[in-house]
Amino acid sequence: MKRIAILGSTGSIGRSTLSVVEAYPERFQVIALAAGRNVEAAFEQARRWKPKLISISTAVDAEILRSRLQTSGIKSIEVVHGPAGTVGVATHPDVDFVVSAIVGVAGLKATYEAVRAGKTVGLANKECLVAAGELITAEARRQGKALLPIDSEHNAVHQCLRGGRMEEVERIWLTASGGPFLYTPKSQFSSITVAQALNHPTWKMGQRITIDSATLMNKGFEVIEACRLFNLPPSRVQVMVHPQSTIHSMVEFVDGSILAQFSVTDMRLPILYALTYPDRIPSAMRFPVMDLRHLEFLPPDVEKFPCLGLAYEAAEAGGAKTVALNAADEVAVDAFLQGRIGFNHIPEVIRDVLSATEAGKLESIEQVLEADSVARELARERVERVGGGPEDSRPVSTAMRVE
Repeated sequence: MKRIAILGSTGSIGRSTLSVVEAYPERFQVIALAAGRNVEAAFEQARRWKPKLISISTAVDAEILRSRLQTSGIKSIEVVHGPAGTVGVATHPDVDFVVSAIVGVAGLKATYEAVRAGKTVGLANKECLVAAGELITAEARRQGKALLPIDSEHNAVHQCLRGGRMEEVERIWLTASGGPFLYTPKSQFSSITVAQALNHPTWKMGQRITIDSATLMNKGFEVIEACRLFNLPPSRVQVMVHPQSTIHSMVEFVDGSILAQFSVTDMRLPILYALTYPDRIPSAMRFPVMDLRHLEFLPPDVEKFPCLGLAYEAAEAGGAKTVALNAADEVAVDAFLQGRIGFNHIPEVIRDVLSATEAGKLESIEQVLEADSVARELARERVERVGGGPEDSRPVSTAMRVE
């Protein structure tokens, strides 16, 4: 029986993880949940899974949740809140495996503390490795514990690497769908609206990651993540555009052999892989191989999508540069979603923040968070200078937002 904690239990990855747990009740037990701001979802999850510990964002929400649980006759669950509560979930002594799925740097400290506490961590949070990957991977090596990628591309690489030794790897190939603007002329980027940018051709995801996919920044983050997970330089992690999104990643070996991983586009499969590694267990998720017809591959256009090139630059520099890349992107994407800047301004904001950030090694999570704060302020200043945006790039309605 594997005892798990989920950071970001009410988000899409958290809910998918609970779906996997529900399908294999004899294998997994939910010990602790960090649920964010959604009190109603947190209450339903607490009532269903009876964790020993649940964390929610604020003290007010924690009191509401505590009262609702007691009214329902559930008094055994400890309710905590805030960053300290999330760390408590990540380091609970009864937990074996932590799923890190909180979006952004909000989950950084808890993830790092989980590694320090000797937990095996399944990573679905790109920002942790982009901002503090050097610290997290170093600590995982000290603890002798695995960092298992849940992100579909890196999960695919992890699976392919079981076919050879790391010293036999020539390069890693990460595939990108190309997003909704693969065939849109760059001259039209200034008029792209929020609704258009959120219309991803393949995946249904949260708002930020969907915009990042449209700019190819998401793939840039994955390059950095791959460098840190698999200890490779950026020059040996390459991106190819694959609109069908059938092949999730490939590993090329020194003899020219290439292993590719493809499967159904269902996040429950990489979650199941991570939760059961090094075993594989039966599932009902099957790829319709006979439906394969045409697979297309083409190089990314870094002139049209400069965010990818900026990510490679940050990956080469490391340290504060990758922190600044993530922070500036988050601020710029949020400004675009609010209609304050245009789609074409996103890479401009990021480039300016990177230029203003000194490269330097960061020795602690506190230094990472300080660099993140400085970069965000620089990005906000740049957003204010840019201003404007297409008239109908207004924020989408609450109904379109993803919890």
